[in-house]
Amino acid sequence: MATEIKAPVFPESVADGTIATWHKKVGEPVSRDEVICDIETDKVVLEVVAPADGSLVAIVKGEGDTVLSSEVIAQFEAGAVSGAVAAAPEAVQSEEKAAPAAATSAASVQDQAPAVRKALNETGIAATDVQGTGRGGRITKEDVANHQAKPAAASVTPLSVAVGERIEKRVPMTRLRKRVAERLLAATQQTAMLTTFNEVNMKPVMEMRKQYKDIFEKRHGARLGFMSFFVKAVTEALKRYPAVNASIDGDDIVYHGFYDIGVAVSSERGLVVPVLRDTDRMSYAEVENGIRDFAYKARDGKLAIEDMTGGTFTITNGGTFGSLLSTPILNQPQTGILGMHKIQERPMAVNGQVEILPMMYLALSYDHRMIDGKEAVGFLVTIKELLEEPAKLILDL
Repeated sequence: MATEIKAPVFPESVADGTIATWHKKVGEPVSRDEVICDIETDKVVLEVVAPADGSLVAIVKGEGDTVLSSEVIAQFEAGAVSGAVAAAPEAVQSEEKAAPAAATSAASVQDQAPAVRKALNETGIAATDVQGTGRGGRITKEDVANHQAKPAAASVTPLSVAVGERIEKRVPMTRLRKRVAERLLAATQQTAMLTTFNEVNMKPVMEMRKQYKDIFEKRHGARLGFMSFFVKAVTEALKRYPAVNASIDGDDIVYHGFYDIGVAVSSERGLVVPVLRDTDRMSYAEVENGIRDFAYKARDGKLAIEDMTGGTFTITNGGTFGSLLSTPILNQPQTGILGMHKIQERPMAVNGQVEILPMMYLALSYDHRMIDGKEAVGFLVTIKELLEEPAKLILDL
């Protein structure tokens, strides 16, 4: 007897989703808890798993269709796996002996996972040209990268593109990308955004990190990076300047008595901002572990709605990509965001002498409706001073 497969219950902040990928076709055997479908929302990708061993009887919502919370997306029949195998043992043996290339010969871009589809679209590689090494001959991102890295064979016929022809490719935006675009545009249109800059000498933090990173990792099982210093410095600065930790709600100003710091993370699907909760109560090791876990979740598409909900302030680090200076855009309804940048050695005047120091530009974008220039500059200078004298930060001075 067929049972209904329904979309997950979406949080209140998510109105609907889009069927991104069906990993199984009608009649194809599937095991219990195996992922059969990905649903993409404007925040996360949700996986739908099989309730039991069996197979899909019918797909109600195809790829690209919009679905609502708990809406029926397919019909499923349990107990079909063993029967299918018993009915056609020769077919199973034949499939096991087939070469991986044959398994992917009929593949198409639509048959692949979202990350693989994105890689195929960006590289212009056809799915039928890639030898899949995943389960059932499915293509992985590594397969696409390996195929792209292969040198072209001498006998390969060049593409039949006329000289001077200009090629265009049109790809629909993902729901997450559209949502990010909407939020960024709204921030520039609905806030009086202004950016102030300063620079920080990273030598003290770098020396402390170099001296204690091995002991720190051995003791806490976490790598000591720069982000924990910045998160703790920002938290202390927010305590001293409550307006930067506030938000605007209509005609009201909401002052938050807690410190939830969002850390912008770049993922394959776009920019996401998971939130570290109560950073004033977190140790340096807890901050580092939290950021590491968020990075893994973002990479694997496992970030949940609750990971990205709320936040009173945001930190973004363009320095990981080599950015020397930028003006970050506010993450509404927050009134401040700190931009970190690349550490660059530069000649600096110190006590009348020229020294080569590792310097980083800091950028604070803030909502001028809420925060005056004096407060914004004071906030940024506080972060600078705490990082240049990390002992004060650690000793709460």
